[in-house]
Parts: sequence; C-alpha cells; structure tokens
Amino acid sequence: MTQRTVVISGAGIAGPSLAFWLTRNGYRVVIAEIGPGIRPGGQTVDLRGAGGDVVERMGLIDEMRARALEQRGAAWVRSDGSRRAEMPVTAFGGNGLVSKLEILRGDLVDVLYQVTRDSVEYRFNTSISNIDHGADGAEVAFADGTVLRADLVVGADGPHSAVRRLVFGPEDQFVEPIGGYNAWFSAPDRVGLDGWFLLYQAPGGLNASMRPSHDPSIAKAGLAFQSEPLAYDRHDTDEQRQILIERFAGAGWECDALLAAAQDADDFYFDSFAQVHMPTWSSDRVTLVGDAGYCASPLSGMGTSLALVGAYVLAGELGAADAFDAERLSAKLSRYETVMRPYVDKCQDLPNSIDRYAPMKESDIAITAQVMKWMQRWPLRPIASRLWFTAADSIVLPDYPG
Repeated sequence: MTQRTVVISGAGIAGPSLAFWLTRNGYRVVIAEIGPGIRPGGQTVDLRGAGGDVVERMGLIDEMRARALEQRGAAWVRSDGSRRAEMPVTAFGGNGLVSKLEILRGDLVDVLYQVTRDSVEYRFNTSISNIDHGADGAEVAFADGTVLRADLVVGADGPHSAVRRLVFGPEDQFVEPIGGYNAWFSAPDRVGLDGWFLLYQAPGGLNASMRPSHDPSIAKAGLAFQSEPLAYDRHDTDEQRQILIERFAGAGWECDALLAAAQDADDFYFDSFAQVHMPTWSSDRVTLVGDAGYCASPLSGMGTSLALVGAYVLAGELGAADAFDAERLSAKLSRYETVMRPYVDKCQDLPNSIDRYAPMKESDIAITAQVMKWMQRWPLRPIASRLWFTAADSIVLPDYPG
C-alpha cells in the first residue's frame, strides 16, 4: 500500500508539531513553507499548562529548558522609568504574565525542526497554490509548479492562512479585529532590563514594551496601540513603520528610541490584534490547526499552547497511517473539533482586553497598575488566578495509542 501522505502548509509551531506526531504514526509528511527556511529570532512565548504537557510527551522539555530565557517578571513603568507595579515570575505558581518557562519563538521552532528534519520533507520558498479534491485524495499544486497527491491537507499557516482562503473563503469572513495593532522587533537594551519584562502605557491607548533576549544588549521590543481598523499594505513595512511614528513619537519613556530601532530592525513584524472564528475547521480532505483555524490573538498569551495542543489532538484522532480510513476521515476530523473546541473557546475569552493592555486614559493606566498589584494578594489572588491564569490548563489531554 502507498504510504499515506499529509501535506502541511506552514513551518511555524503548529506545522512541525503536527509533523512530529504524524511521522511517528507512520505518515509521510510534506511541509511547504513560503520562507527560505525556519524563521529565527522572534518574540518570547511560553510553555505553560497543556502546551507544556504536550512538549513533555514529545520528550523535548529538557531541550526547551536548555534554551529558555532567564526572566524575573513583569513591571509596569512610568515615563521616567520608575515602576508602578511588579509581577514576579513566581506569581500564580509560575503561571502569571511571565511564566516559569519562556523561550524565544525561533528557538522553539528550531527545536521542532531539528527533531523532524530527517523524517519530514520540508519544501522552502514555496506555498500551496491550489487544492483539487478527488475520490482517492487531494491534488495539491505548489507555487513552484510541482503537484502532489495527499490523503490530507492541513493549513498551519497562521491567521492569514492561504489554505483557509483557498478552501473556506475570504479572510474577512473569519478574522475578527479586536481593537488594535502591534509591532514586534529587536532593539538595543538602553534601560538594563536585568531579566524584567517592562511595559509602559501612555494615554491614547499606547503600550511600549521591552523584554530580555539571550543577548543582554538586545531587547525584544513591542509597540501596540488601540485603533479602529486601518487600511494599509500588509507587505509594505515602510508604511507600517510610519504608522508607528504617527502614534508613538514623543510619547515618553523609550518610545522614540524604539521607533528609531524599528526603522532598521530586520525582524520587524506588524499586524492587527485579531481572532479567527470559524464554524468548522475542516472540509473534505482539508483541515486547519493553530492560528489558521482558531487564533486567539497575542493578547491571550495562548497561541503557543493552542498550536501544540491542536497538533497533538489532530494527530491523535487521525490515528495510525496503516489504519487510515478515508471513509471515516470526516468523523475523525469532527472528533478533533469536538475535543479542541471547548479549549479554543476558553483561550479566546479575553479578560486581558485591549482596554487593559493599552488603556486610553491616564486614570485607567493608574487603575491597571493597582489591579496588577492587588490581584497578587489575598483574598484576590485565587479569584485572579481563576479569571486570568487557568486557560492553559483547561483541557485534559487524551491518551492516544502509541
């Protein structure tokens, strides 16, 4: 029998994670990635709750810990750098705003790539351009002109998923803006972070942040702001940088220095705060995993967990390649959605809204700082923990054969 083939679009977190499990179940896996290789660097992500449990089951937790960042916690600062409030990494059992296991996105993806590169066929500098469904599988056409037959196609290509657009329809049917934009990039550490994630909020719905990287002279910076939907070219970074200048110039703290760093940063990324909501993630021989199907937005802090858990559950429900039953595929994909949907719903519930992340008024900024201090104290601590810091654990991972 011909080996069962799964084609995955996207070599971020969800794609290689899914490939890890599928190859162990006997599938041939091909990953198409539009970039020239695995994207290095990136911002800090956390491995908490069920996402960390999946990494444990992969046998990769020690490697992740070896690459983890040493961080002391989060602090909200005034324009002069003095601190309004702090939340140490030990708060809420290591599951506060900064968790006990934080890793750069690029390091996480590299671990997944290194452990799958010999068993998975990675095709860089290409993407899926067309999918035709047939009785015996899907015919997948790539931008480089090649064609491949697949038993299943998976979109793991982020909130602007090309696979979702090809199969389910235009992006605006499923992507819901939630009131703002954010930019991420590397910048010189001019303040001496010393392991702290610093956040500066300014009136007008502005949030500037800096957090540590492996290099003590370099910070991972962020500039976020509240806004109605903006019309701009997603591929024009100069236009995006100009948007930031118009918002943050003269806003205080390190904003002007961060704007200067953003002009030259080679890892600059700009996007809206948005969520992806879909009535179903599957159609015929195509399904979605991670941000492509159920992005919760960076405000949730749950994107990594959703990608890892979604990949684990999807592979588990598909089962072994030698027992793959095309007639029962729809039922397997339905079961994947049944298991994941409550977890997705919980992760997309945002108690940490854009109004709290980037308040509009000085009075609201002051209140936010007080909330961050008082929520760590009795009797508010267990209430805050339940409201803000339990979503990552809100699924019991199924045990799958093998």
